[in-house]
Amino acid sequence: MRDLFENFEKIEKNDPEFHEIFENFAYDEVYKHSSLNEKESVMVTLASLIACQSPKAFKKILLSAVNKYVTPEEVKELLYQSVPYVGFGRAHNFFGVTIKVFDKKGIEMPLENRSNTAPENRLQKGRELQDRYFGAEMIQMMNDNTPEDQQHFNRFLEGFCFGDFYTRDGLNDQQRELITFVFIASLGGCENQLRGHTQGNLAVGNEKEKLISAITVIMPYIGFPRTLNALAIVMKFAMNNY
Repeated sequence: MRDLFENFEKIEKNDPEFHEIFENFAYDEVYKHSSLNEKESVMVTLASLIACQSPKAFKKILLSAVNKYVTPEEVKELLYQSVPYVGFGRAHNFFGVTIKVFDKKGIEMPLENRSNTAPENRLQKGRELQDRYFGAEMIQMMNDNTPEDQQHFNRFLEGFCFGDFYTRDGLNDQQRELITFVFIASLGGCENQLRGHTQGNLAVGNEKEKLISAITVIMPYIGFPRTLNALAIVMKFAMNNY
């Protein structure tokens, strides 16, 4: 995976000491403690860089990774999946960066439409996925306990977050929940949501070891405080469910 760092020429030239330290840690030592495959490693790295607002690093890694470790379609879906979690204000620049990288790589755009919902069924389809990931009883309880003047946020979750994005082709349930976990962990300060998506990951088949591996891979980008917060949530949740 060291080839992901090949395009960081300016750092290597102007600060070779830091380049060597970081490259040895992020692309050697870290990967020795991860069970993620190459595709998963690239996807969680790109997801973390979106949440961390690092468009230059995102661009450099995407240049090395697209059509080698990840497909253009997977990159597109990763960008789409980021919007409900980091917000379009944070995601916007990464759409532009991706367009430039695709153009440089000769990848023809626009890519194929991957939507599976329409205005008349997006709420229903989104709710079905919520129920499957988090349990119908829990989702119903959340809706029942939400004040009337806040119910629209629940509808937004059903229709926009889950109906418009989770139902799409291009990534499977395990991939979507894994990168969602990474978006939230990388943002920091979203511990309640991280607990929910720890449960969501377990529900779709991403076990504790995979989540620990994801945290391990993104640690160089998010730092130790967010890493340890995420790890504590995973371990507490795992102990309560095994």
